[in-house]
Amino acid sequence: MASETIPVRTIAIPASDLQEIQRNAWGRAFKPAELELDGQIYKADFGLRGGHTRNYSKKSYEVRLQDGRTLHWNAEYDDPSMMRNALSFHFFNKIGVPSPETTHFWLVINGEPQGVYLEIEAVDKLFFQKRRIGYRSLIYAVNDSADFSLTDPVSKGAKPSLFDGYEMMQGKKGTKTRLVSFIQNLNRLSGRRLGSHIARRLDVTQYLLWLAGAVLTGNYDGFDQNYALYEHRITGKYRIIPWDYEGTWGRNCYGKPCGSNLVRLQGYNNLTAKLFTYPFCRRKYRSIVKRLLRTAFTAEKLQPVINRMHRRLSPAIRSDYTRKASYDTFLSEPAFIRHYIEERRQILQQALRKWE
Repeated sequence: MASETIPVRTIAIPASDLQEIQRNAWGRAFKPAELELDGQIYKADFGLRGGHTRNYSKKSYEVRLQDGRTLHWNAEYDDPSMMRNALSFHFFNKIGVPSPETTHFWLVINGEPQGVYLEIEAVDKLFFQKRRIGYRSLIYAVNDSADFSLTDPVSKGAKPSLFDGYEMMQGKKGTKTRLVSFIQNLNRLSGRRLGSHIARRLDVTQYLLWLAGAVLTGNYDGFDQNYALYEHRITGKYRIIPWDYEGTWGRNCYGKPCGSNLVRLQGYNNLTAKLFTYPFCRRKYRSIVKRLLRTAFTAEKLQPVINRMHRRLSPAIRSDYTRKASYDTFLSEPAFIRHYIEERRQILQQALRKWE
Protein backbone atom coordinates (compact mmCIF):
# COMPACT_ATOMS: atom_id res chain seq x y z
CA MET A 1 0.00 0.00 0.00
CA ALA A 2 1.19 3.51 -0.84
CA SER A 3 0.11 4.79 2.55
CA GLU A 4 1.84 2.10 4.65
CA THR A 5 4.54 4.44 5.94
CA ILE A 6 3.04 7.93 5.56
CA PRO A 7 -0.28 9.34 6.80
CA VAL A 8 -3.31 9.99 4.61
CA ARG A 9 -5.10 13.35 4.28
CA THR A 10 -8.59 13.31 2.73
CA ILE A 11 -10.48 16.25 1.24
CA ALA A 12 -14.20 16.20 0.44
CA ILE A 13 -15.36 19.12 -1.71
CA PRO A 14 -18.21 19.61 -4.22
CA ALA A 15 -16.99 18.53 -7.66
CA SER A 16 -18.04 21.84 -9.24
CA ASP A 17 -15.99 23.79 -6.68
CA LEU A 18 -12.95 21.60 -7.24
CA GLN A 19 -13.23 22.07 -11.01
CA GLU A 20 -13.46 25.84 -10.58
CA ILE A 21 -10.36 25.90 -8.38
CA GLN A 22 -8.29 23.74 -10.69
CA ARG A 23 -9.49 25.37 -13.93
CA ASN A 24 -8.23 28.83 -12.93
CA ALA A 25 -4.55 28.27 -12.14
CA TRP A 26 -3.99 31.89 -11.08
CA GLY A 27 -7.25 32.27 -9.21
CA ARG A 28 -7.33 33.10 -5.53
CA ALA A 29 -10.71 31.55 -4.76
CA PHE A 30 -11.10 29.26 -1.74
CA LYS A 31 -14.04 26.89 -1.44
CA PRO A 32 -15.58 25.16 1.61
CA ALA A 33 -14.39 21.61 2.14
CA GLU A 34 -14.07 18.91 4.78
CA LEU A 35 -10.65 17.64 5.80
CA GLU A 36 -10.08 14.27 7.43
CA LEU A 37 -6.87 14.58 9.44
CA ASP A 38 -5.62 12.09 12.01
CA GLY A 39 -9.07 10.53 12.35
CA GLN A 40 -10.86 13.86 12.86
CA ILE A 41 -13.11 15.79 10.47
CA TYR A 42 -12.51 19.53 10.17
CA LYS A 43 -14.32 22.28 8.29
CA ALA A 44 -11.90 24.14 6.05
CA ASP A 45 -11.44 26.41 3.05
CA PHE A 46 -9.53 24.87 0.17
CA GLY A 47 -7.63 26.55 -2.69
CA LEU A 48 -4.51 26.65 -4.83
CA ARG A 49 -1.12 27.98 -3.78
CA GLY A 50 2.28 28.53 -5.35
CA GLY A 51 4.01 30.60 -8.02
CA HIS A 52 5.07 29.13 -11.37
CA THR A 53 3.90 25.72 -10.12
CA ARG A 54 0.26 26.78 -10.49
CA ASN A 55 0.50 25.89 -14.20
CA TYR A 56 1.63 22.34 -13.45
CA SER A 57 -0.64 19.35 -13.90
CA LYS A 58 -0.16 18.42 -10.27
CA LYS A 59 -1.35 21.37 -8.17
CA SER A 60 -0.24 22.56 -4.75
CA TYR A 61 -2.92 23.52 -2.24
CA GLU A 62 -3.57 25.61 0.84
CA VAL A 63 -6.02 24.49 3.52
CA ARG A 64 -7.37 27.00 6.00
CA LEU A 65 -8.97 25.27 8.97
CA GLN A 66 -11.67 26.95 11.00
CA ASP A 67 -9.58 26.49 14.15
CA GLY A 68 -7.06 28.99 12.77
CA ARG A 69 -4.47 26.61 11.35
CA THR A 70 -3.18 26.96 7.79
CA LEU A 71 -1.65 23.96 6.01
CA HIS A 72 0.53 24.33 2.93
CA TRP A 73 0.39 21.23 0.74
CA ASN A 74 3.25 21.18 -1.78
CA ALA A 75 3.22 18.80 -4.73
CA GLU A 76 7.03 19.20 -4.92
CA TYR A 77 6.57 18.38 -8.59
CA ASP A 78 10.03 19.56 -9.65
CA ASP A 79 11.96 17.76 -6.89
CA PRO A 80 12.73 14.13 -7.83
CA SER A 81 13.49 13.34 -4.19
CA MET A 82 10.41 14.97 -2.62
CA MET A 83 12.82 15.65 0.26
CA ARG A 84 14.62 18.93 -0.39
CA ASN A 85 12.24 21.27 1.44
CA ALA A 86 11.85 18.83 4.32
CA LEU A 87 15.59 18.20 4.60
CA SER A 88 16.39 21.92 4.44
CA PHE A 89 13.95 22.86 7.20
CA HIS A 90 15.19 19.95 9.30
CA PHE A 91 18.73 21.30 8.86
CA PHE A 92 17.76 24.87 9.78
CA ASN A 93 15.96 23.70 12.91
CA LYS A 94 18.99 21.65 13.93
CA ILE A 95 21.36 24.61 13.62
CA GLY A 96 19.09 26.91 15.63
CA VAL A 97 17.06 28.82 13.01
CA PRO A 98 13.33 28.27 13.78
CA SER A 99 11.78 26.87 10.59
CA PRO A 100 8.55 25.16 9.50
CA GLU A 101 7.91 21.57 10.47
CA THR A 102 7.03 19.23 7.60
CA THR A 103 5.11 15.98 7.05
CA HIS A 104 4.93 13.83 3.93
CA PHE A 105 1.47 12.39 3.29
CA TRP A 106 -0.78 10.70 0.73
CA LEU A 107 -3.58 12.95 -0.54
CA VAL A 108 -7.05 11.80 -1.52
CA ILE A 109 -9.60 14.25 -2.97
CA ASN A 110 -13.20 13.09 -3.36
CA GLY A 111 -12.07 9.48 -3.24
CA GLU A 112 -9.41 9.92 -5.93
CA PRO A 113 -5.74 9.44 -4.96
CA GLN A 114 -3.54 12.43 -5.75
CA GLY A 115 -0.20 10.94 -4.74
CA VAL A 116 2.47 12.11 -2.31
CA TYR A 117 2.49 15.67 -0.94
CA LEU A 118 4.53 17.60 1.58
CA GLU A 119 2.67 19.44 4.32
CA ILE A 120 4.57 22.54 5.45
CA GLU A 121 3.73 24.40 8.62
CA ALA A 122 2.62 27.98 8.01
CA VAL A 123 4.74 30.82 9.40
CA ASP A 124 1.98 32.63 11.26
CA LYS A 125 0.73 33.41 14.75
CA LEU A 126 0.56 29.72 15.70
CA PHE A 127 4.15 29.18 14.51
CA PHE A 128 5.39 31.72 17.05
CA GLN A 129 3.05 30.57 19.83
CA LYS A 130 4.26 26.98 19.46
CA ARG A 131 7.86 28.11 19.88
CA ARG A 132 7.09 30.72 22.55
CA ILE A 133 8.66 33.48 20.46
CA GLY A 134 7.31 36.96 21.03
CA TYR A 135 7.03 39.06 17.91
CA ARG A 136 5.85 42.52 16.96
CA SER A 137 5.28 42.09 13.23
CA LEU A 138 5.57 39.50 10.46
CA ILE A 139 6.48 40.32 6.85
CA TYR A 140 6.87 37.93 3.90
CA ALA A 141 9.49 38.48 1.17
CA VAL A 142 7.42 37.47 -1.86
CA ASN A 143 9.60 38.43 -4.84
CA ASP A 144 13.16 39.44 -5.69
CA SER A 145 12.62 43.10 -4.88
CA ALA A 146 13.10 42.07 -1.25
CA ASP A 147 16.87 42.47 -1.56
CA PHE A 148 17.30 45.43 0.86
CA SER A 149 18.45 47.73 -1.95
CA LEU A 150 17.08 50.93 -3.48
CA THR A 151 17.11 49.56 -7.05
CA ASP A 152 14.35 47.68 -8.82
CA PRO A 153 15.79 44.35 -10.08
CA VAL A 154 13.87 44.55 -13.37
CA SER A 155 13.92 48.21 -14.39
CA LYS A 156 17.29 48.91 -12.70
CA GLY A 157 15.82 52.26 -11.66
CA ALA A 158 14.73 53.44 -8.24
CA LYS A 159 12.05 51.31 -6.60
CA PRO A 160 8.62 52.98 -6.53
CA SER A 161 8.46 51.92 -2.87
CA LEU A 162 11.06 50.39 -0.57
CA PHE A 163 8.30 48.05 0.60
CA ASP A 164 8.28 46.48 -2.89
CA GLY A 165 8.85 42.75 -2.65
CA TYR A 166 7.23 42.50 0.77
CA GLU A 167 3.79 41.59 2.07
CA MET A 168 2.76 42.49 5.60
CA MET A 169 1.13 39.49 7.24
CA GLN A 170 0.84 40.82 10.78
CA GLY A 171 1.59 44.20 12.24
CA LYS A 172 0.16 47.52 13.25
CA LYS A 173 0.61 51.10 12.21
CA GLY A 174 4.28 51.77 11.67
CA THR A 175 5.28 48.25 10.57
CA LYS A 176 5.85 49.26 6.94
CA THR A 177 7.41 52.57 7.94
CA ARG A 178 9.94 50.86 10.18
CA LEU A 179 11.07 48.45 7.46
CA VAL A 180 11.31 51.22 4.87
CA SER A 181 13.34 53.29 7.34
CA PHE A 182 15.63 50.33 8.01
CA ILE A 183 16.30 49.91 4.27
CA GLN A 184 16.74 53.66 3.71
CA ASN A 185 19.31 53.99 6.47
CA LEU A 186 21.02 50.79 5.39
CA ASN A 187 21.73 52.47 2.05
CA ARG A 188 22.23 56.06 3.28
CA LEU A 189 24.55 55.60 6.24
CA SER A 190 28.11 54.35 6.40
CA GLY A 191 30.88 53.65 8.87
CA ARG A 192 30.05 53.76 12.58
CA ARG A 193 26.59 55.22 12.01
CA LEU A 194 25.65 52.34 9.72
CA GLY A 195 27.11 49.81 12.14
CA SER A 196 25.11 51.30 14.98
CA HIS A 197 21.94 51.29 12.87
CA ILE A 198 22.36 47.62 11.93
CA ALA A 199 23.19 46.56 15.49
CA ARG A 200 20.11 48.37 16.80
CA ARG A 201 17.63 46.98 14.25
CA LEU A 202 19.00 43.55 13.19
CA ASP A 203 19.78 40.41 15.18
CA VAL A 204 23.12 40.07 13.43
CA THR A 205 24.11 36.67 14.85
CA GLN A 206 20.76 35.12 13.92
CA TYR A 207 20.94 36.64 10.44
CA LEU A 208 24.43 35.25 9.84
CA LEU A 209 23.31 31.81 11.02
CA TRP A 210 20.39 31.93 8.55
CA LEU A 211 22.79 33.11 5.83
CA ALA A 212 25.12 30.18 6.51
CA GLY A 213 22.19 27.75 6.25
CA ALA A 214 21.09 29.22 2.91
CA VAL A 215 24.66 29.08 1.58
CA LEU A 216 25.30 25.52 2.75
CA THR A 217 22.06 24.17 1.27
CA GLY A 218 22.64 26.13 -1.94
CA ASN A 219 19.36 28.04 -2.24
CA TYR A 220 20.10 30.64 -4.92
CA ASP A 221 16.53 32.02 -4.66
CA GLY A 222 16.63 32.35 -0.90
CA PHE A 223 18.54 35.61 -0.42
CA ASP A 224 16.28 38.25 -1.97
CA GLN A 225 12.94 36.44 -1.59
CA ASN A 226 11.52 33.26 -0.02
CA TYR A 227 12.05 34.34 3.56
CA ALA A 228 10.03 35.90 6.35
CA LEU A 229 11.09 38.81 8.54
CA TYR A 230 9.75 39.36 12.01
CA GLU A 231 10.48 41.94 14.68
CA HIS A 232 11.38 40.28 17.94
CA ARG A 233 9.09 41.68 20.62
CA ILE A 234 11.69 42.11 23.39
CA THR A 235 14.64 43.43 21.38
CA GLY A 236 12.77 45.08 18.51
CA LYS A 237 15.33 43.59 16.13
CA TYR A 238 14.59 41.90 12.81
CA ARG A 239 15.04 38.17 12.58
CA ILE A 240 14.67 35.96 9.53
CA ILE A 241 12.97 32.62 8.75
CA PRO A 242 13.63 30.50 5.62
CA TRP A 243 10.86 29.56 3.18
CA ASP A 244 10.66 27.56 -0.08
CA TYR A 245 13.82 25.43 -0.16
CA GLU A 246 12.87 23.04 -2.96
CA GLY A 247 15.73 24.30 -5.15
CA THR A 248 18.59 23.11 -2.96
CA TRP A 249 21.05 20.24 -2.38
CA GLY A 250 22.38 20.35 -5.95
CA ARG A 251 19.18 21.02 -7.93
CA ASN A 252 17.54 24.31 -8.89
CA CYS A 253 13.89 25.22 -8.36
CA TYR A 254 12.95 23.39 -11.59
CA GLY A 255 14.65 20.20 -10.49
CA LYS A 256 17.63 20.51 -12.83
CA PRO A 257 21.13 19.64 -11.55
CA CYS A 258 22.96 22.93 -10.98
CA GLY A 259 26.24 21.85 -9.48
CA SER A 260 27.58 22.41 -6.01
CA ASN A 261 29.13 25.82 -6.61
CA LEU A 262 26.04 27.79 -7.70
CA VAL A 263 25.97 29.86 -4.50
CA ARG A 264 29.07 31.69 -3.33
CA LEU A 265 30.28 31.61 0.27
CA GLN A 266 29.08 35.16 0.97
CA GLY A 267 25.59 34.64 -0.44
CA TYR A 268 23.76 37.58 -1.98
CA ASN A 269 21.63 40.68 -1.25
CA ASN A 270 22.44 44.21 -0.21
CA LEU A 271 22.09 43.70 3.55
CA THR A 272 24.69 40.93 3.50
CA ALA A 273 27.05 43.11 1.46
CA LYS A 274 26.71 45.93 4.01
CA LEU A 275 27.36 43.56 6.92
CA PHE A 276 30.54 42.24 5.32
CA THR A 277 32.07 45.71 5.18
CA TYR A 278 32.71 45.17 8.91
CA PRO A 279 35.58 42.83 9.91
CA PHE A 280 33.65 41.66 12.99
CA CYS A 281 30.78 40.37 10.83
CA ARG A 282 33.13 38.61 8.45
CA ARG A 283 34.92 36.92 11.36
CA LYS A 284 31.61 35.97 12.96
CA TYR A 285 30.28 34.48 9.73
CA ARG A 286 33.51 32.58 9.02
CA SER A 287 33.32 31.11 12.51
CA ILE A 288 29.69 30.01 12.01
CA VAL A 289 30.37 28.38 8.63
CA LYS A 290 33.49 26.60 9.93
CA ARG A 291 31.56 25.28 12.93
CA LEU A 292 28.70 23.99 10.76
CA LEU A 293 31.11 22.33 8.33
CA ARG A 294 32.66 20.58 11.34
CA THR A 295 29.38 19.57 12.99
CA ALA A 296 25.96 19.78 11.30
CA PHE A 297 26.83 19.88 7.59
CA THR A 298 28.51 16.51 7.18
CA ALA A 299 27.47 13.34 5.38
CA GLU A 300 27.76 11.47 8.69
CA LYS A 301 25.16 13.74 10.31
CA LEU A 302 22.81 14.16 7.36
CA GLN A 303 22.89 10.77 5.65
CA PRO A 304 20.89 8.96 8.37
CA VAL A 305 18.19 11.66 8.10
CA ILE A 306 18.15 11.37 4.31
CA ASN A 307 18.04 7.58 4.37
CA ARG A 308 15.26 7.49 6.96
CA MET A 309 13.15 9.98 5.01
CA HIS A 310 13.83 8.15 1.75
CA ARG A 311 12.89 4.72 3.14
CA ARG A 312 9.65 6.12 4.55
CA LEU A 313 8.72 7.71 1.24
CA SER A 314 9.75 4.89 -1.06
CA PRO A 315 6.57 2.72 -1.04
CA ALA A 316 4.36 5.75 -1.66
CA ILE A 317 6.56 7.21 -4.40
CA ARG A 318 6.58 3.82 -6.14
CA SER A 319 2.76 3.97 -6.27
CA ASP A 320 2.55 7.66 -7.24
CA TYR A 321 1.99 7.98 -10.98
CA THR A 322 1.53 11.76 -10.78
CA ARG A 323 5.26 12.41 -10.39
CA LYS A 324 7.32 14.06 -13.13
CA ALA A 325 10.52 12.20 -12.27
CA SER A 326 10.83 8.43 -12.54
CA TYR A 327 10.99 6.09 -9.57
CA ASP A 328 14.54 5.12 -10.64
CA THR A 329 15.57 8.78 -10.33
CA PHE A 330 14.00 8.90 -6.87
CA LEU A 331 16.03 5.84 -5.87
CA SER A 332 19.27 7.58 -6.90
CA GLU A 333 18.58 10.79 -4.95
CA PRO A 334 20.26 9.88 -1.62
CA ALA A 335 23.54 9.34 -3.48
CA PHE A 336 22.98 12.56 -5.47
CA ILE A 337 22.45 14.58 -2.28
CA ARG A 338 25.40 12.95 -0.54
CA HIS A 339 27.62 13.89 -3.47
CA TYR A 340 26.39 17.47 -3.16
CA ILE A 341 27.20 17.57 0.57
CA GLU A 342 30.71 16.22 0.07
CA GLU A 343 31.46 18.50 -2.87
CA ARG A 344 29.87 21.53 -1.22
CA ARG A 345 32.04 21.04 1.86
CA GLN A 346 35.19 21.08 -0.25
CA ILE A 347 34.09 24.17 -2.20
CA LEU A 348 33.29 26.15 0.95
CA GLN A 349 36.43 25.08 2.77
CA GLN A 350 38.49 26.35 -0.17
CA ALA A 351 36.46 29.58 -0.31
CA LEU A 352 37.02 30.17 3.42
CA ARG A 353 40.78 29.91 2.98
CA LYS A 354 40.72 32.48 0.17
CA TRP A 355 38.29 34.94 1.74
CA GLU A 356 39.95 37.68 3.73
